[in-house]
Amino acid sequence: MTETDAIKTILAALQANFDEDQIILDEERRSAYDHDYTEDLHFLPAVVVKPRSVEQVQLVAKLCNENGIPLTVRGAGTGLSGGALPIQGGVLLSMEYFNRIIAIDTANFQATVEPGVINQVFQDAVAEHGLFYPPDPASKGSCFLGGNIAHNSGGPRALKYGVTRDYVLNLEIVTADGTRMWTGANTLKNSTGYSLTHLMIGSEGTLAIVTKIVFKLIPKPQQTVLMLAAFADAKAACAAVSKVFMAGANPSALEFMEKSGIEISVKHLQSHFQYIEGAEAYLLIEVDGNAEDQMMLECETIHGVLETAGAMEVFFAQSADEKEHYWRIRRAIGETVKAVSVYKEEDTVVPRAELPVLLEGVKAIGKRYGFESVCYGHAGDGNLHVNILKGDLSDEAWQSGLNPAIREIFELCKKLGGTISGEHGIGYVQKSFMDIPFEPAQLAVMKAIKLAFDPKGILNPGKIFPD
Repeated sequence: MTETDAIKTILAALQANFDEDQIILDEERRSAYDHDYTEDLHFLPAVVVKPRSVEQVQLVAKLCNENGIPLTVRGAGTGLSGGALPIQGGVLLSMEYFNRIIAIDTANFQATVEPGVINQVFQDAVAEHGLFYPPDPASKGSCFLGGNIAHNSGGPRALKYGVTRDYVLNLEIVTADGTRMWTGANTLKNSTGYSLTHLMIGSEGTLAIVTKIVFKLIPKPQQTVLMLAAFADAKAACAAVSKVFMAGANPSALEFMEKSGIEISVKHLQSHFQYIEGAEAYLLIEVDGNAEDQMMLECETIHGVLETAGAMEVFFAQSADEKEHYWRIRRAIGETVKAVSVYKEEDTVVPRAELPVLLEGVKAIGKRYGFESVCYGHAGDGNLHVNILKGDLSDEAWQSGLNPAIREIFELCKKLGGTISGEHGIGYVQKSFMDIPFEPAQLAVMKAIKLAFDPKGILNPGKIFPD
């Protein structure tokens, strides 16, 4: 049976159980789901289905499994590794209608939500109760929590508070054959059997479909202080990062920005920035807490470290608006770089003390292959985003040199004790490099896990594993 015949077979069952607005068949409307934020990649699904209930998710999974139809789950489409692209066509399952915050349990500091809730909407909702959900990716204003689960998303405040995995207590999932189950318990401690919950986080939709999430929450810090430090040399800025922690400081965020990245962001936002003459890189450092005196002592410690490490100037944001201004520039760099050139974004991560070596290596590799790069990222946890720009390179030089250059960058990450993705995931675009961080035996274990959950290989096929 061809895919077209199989789709026709399941459509009758879908149309009997779904409303008209839940099934998209015309090509123009399907094309809205054929891409995400990953470069310029487009893969058109045969049909888009938008379930409203867990029972409908179960039905779609069961029908696809029985008929051998690829099933790709999609959140908001803000991914940067092609994880939600329907590269084999089939059914695209959009979770956009799963957008309820079911309960906020203030007594137990927990919340139960559906995967289509936007990260920022969830943060704001729990903040009204004096609670805090820290993971805050750059796309927090649009990305879904389900996508954050799929990629174990982090963000600037992962430095102090951890990533998505650190806040997930329990998940309701639907497996490839339509089975519905919970993966754990709504408790802070759990040493009962294998952790199916943690196995799901970062699996990029290849093992099961998440339909409910139980999050752990913490008390919301009442105050923040934001510092901006300018350095004449990008490597010196990176070297200052580990010195901050060696001095005993514990900032809630510590971000690195090259001057070129700030310039692109400021121009795109039609904003402004107080550049320091001769500065080539900046560190954005946030301290949070509830006791102002204690916070200021920590800021004094950080200030002293930065000056000793070669900072040309260190500024303090004077208002909430100024803090937001600096954060807006930082968060926009990744998106605004796209407007400058054809590009390729990598999500490298190393132990933070190795960050200067990584940055120097990236620039040296770029020089050999003839490309420029804009680097920025979560320096406090060693997560450096590398935007490789085509610029004036010929199409031939770009096509022939890009993958070898990326492989060299990733091999350097591995040599330094790091790996090839800190928070964007592997998805479609990075899978050919999985031989760098993993030996064949490790990949074989992962494939065996995939086979156990999805024997027919219908869930998000063609992702993570090399062809």
